[in-house]
Amino acid sequence: MTSGNPRDNARKAKQVPDETPAGESFLGERIRGLRKRQGLTLAELARLSQLSVGYISQLERDLSRPSVDTLLKIGRCLGVNIQWFFSTKTDVAEADAGYVVRKDCRQNIHYDDGIHDQLLTPSPSGQIEMVHSRFPPGAYNRTSYTHEGEEVGYLLTGTFELWVGEKHFLLGEGDSFRFASNEPHRYGNPGQTDAVVLWVITPPTY
Repeated sequence: MTSGNPRDNARKAKQVPDETPAGESFLGERIRGLRKRQGLTLAELARLSQLSVGYISQLERDLSRPSVDTLLKIGRCLGVNIQWFFSTKTDVAEADAGYVVRKDCRQNIHYDDGIHDQLLTPSPSGQIEMVHSRFPPGAYNRTSYTHEGEEVGYLLTGTFELWVGEKHFLLGEGDSFRFASNEPHRYGNPGQTDAVVLWVITPPTY
């Protein structure tokens, strides 16, 4: 994970692969643009987020990818949730705008541990969001976090491990779950194949 020692963050940053399914990601551009609009320097954002200047610079130049924990930290410092960072430059048919998300027009976030989120809802202004998450074997969000709202999930394929507060669950294909998002939660894939989870969160505070 990249939320530990700031010097380790820059040293362990992973290079971004050339291919990005379902549209090209512009995460770094969005982080940099929002930081500048709020009048923050790299050093100020690094101090607020307890990350290194070099690491944030790599994120903004799309030379590395954040962990879920890191993006949550940056979002909280900039006053936005993770949904704000979903960004893919794709062509959306005028008739679909605000109503339909085509498979090849999904907005993406790729994390450093291989987790890949795709936003399935068409607008961030609604009261609910749906996210398609793919976890490669061994990928974990190892730090518990909280946010407003409530969420449910359905495991489409694979094996999934979930902690909510002091409770621990091992889930298999076809299992589903629900919890209040203000309870500390973390999760990951202990299996040998990808785990694919369909999340529904209300309000869209993730």
